[in-house]
Amino acid sequence: MSKIAIFYGPEGGSVNRVADKIKELIGEDKVEMVAVKNASAADLEKYDKIIFGLSTVGKDTWDSSFSNNDWGKFLPEISKVDYSDKTVAIFGLGDHVTYSHAFVDHIGLLGKELMKNDAVLVGPVDTEGYEFEESDAVVDGKFIGLPLDEDFEPEMTDERVAAWVEQIKPDFGF
Repeated sequence: MSKIAIFYGPEGGSVNRVADKIKELIGEDKVEMVAVKNASAADLEKYDKIIFGLSTVGKDTWDSSFSNNDWGKFLPEISKVDYSDKTVAIFGLGDHVTYSHAFVDHIGLLGKELMKNDAVLVGPVDTEGYEFEESDAVVDGKFIGLPLDEDFEPEMTDERVAAWVEQIKPDFGF
């Protein structure tokens, strides 16, 4: 069985904590953690099972002029990889109160970049139970990854993560 990689960023803070929870639920020995800060396309090529984790970012953060941002640096690397033979899932942190009009848009931005290179995303999440106005992460009535709000709903994180890990288990083979 091949290892699962969790590519996450930024290091420290909420995204890192959630990535650690996912690793623990999957199994410490089955997962490698890769911070996107210094990751490259070559790192992505090493794995056929990848979970991406990211925090709330605005569209301007993905712009190359923001080169000091972990994901701003890593996004061009994502587009260099063919994902047709990979299993891919995304989790993202957002703020459904302050940014209800753009809740977890970053999941959608990343997902669209991955799908340009033939990624089939697993782990869609029903929008029921989430309060928000709009989200680029919603496709065909579902989030294309796991949305979490550590700012205003941290008490729901453990339950949502556990349910999502169970959902992706068959696709990731753990």
